[in-house]
Amino acid sequence: MKRRLLIVLANTDPRNGEELGTPFYHAAIAAAMDYEVDVVCMATAGKLMIKGVAKELRVKPAHPKTALDWIKEARDHGARFWACPANLDLFDAKESDLIEECSGMMSAADMIERVMSDEYRVLTY
Repeated sequence: MKRRLLIVLANTDPRNGEELGTPFYHAAIAAAMDYEVDVVCMATAGKLMIKGVAKELRVKPAHPKTALDWIKEARDHGARFWACPANLDLFDAKESDLIEECSGMMSAADMIERVMSDEYRVLTY
């Protein structure tokens, strides 16, 4: 049985807060079910891994829980969050600009290797 889940945030736009809840909720649930969960944030969603961004976003307006709270909850269950190296260049950021909840960098080649592997199931948002 496959025990690894790769969640790819490539079409999720942080400017639309309602798009953020589902992938983070799925990451938390899968990790709590003892699946190995990797969440890679690419394209515009890559901004979520940069300090200061996720803590200002909410899934539901006026709700106290921020996108960073959702990320922390999933991480606390065991999900790992990854930034895309190309995004750092896109957003004029450095690795030191990443939030502490980010486990590091996952290159496009690393992501594609996981997608093509028989070891992983993949969800995209």
